[in-house]
Amino acid sequence: MMQKLVNILLVEDDEVDVMNVKRAFSKNNIKNDLYVAGNGVEALEMLRGSIVPLPRIIILDINMPKMNGIEFLKELRMDENLKNISVFVMTTSNEDSDKINAYNLNVAGYILKPLSFEKFISSVATLKNFWSLCEM
Repeated sequence: MMQKLVNILLVEDDEVDVMNVKRAFSKNNIKNDLYVAGNGVEALEMLRGSIVPLPRIIILDINMPKMNGIEFLKELRMDENLKNISVFVMTTSNEDSDKINAYNLNVAGYILKPLSFEKFISSVATLKNFWSLCEM
């Protein structure tokens, strides 16, 4: 069966984390187009105008300038055209309030950024398995 590649949006303000996600995608042989936004405002602008087709998956950081991840999720879930996109939070925030707020806004998963790159590769492999199942 030929696998259909879906667009993925990474909303992340830390360049090192962006680089790590790209490296982890490469190590996991993920060929999906990866779009990057540096904050929630930029991500919403991209989603409402420049990414065609719309991403099926968003990987979202919580702690960002201008519009943080929770504020972004609230906006996303209120938008009729965007509310059904699967969102995975990938963040350093281990705060219970962030987890509760994220799950209340229907995230598909909440992943703490691991300290080692090997664990990071493993986390991205888990995401790959999820969206491979979704594509089928």
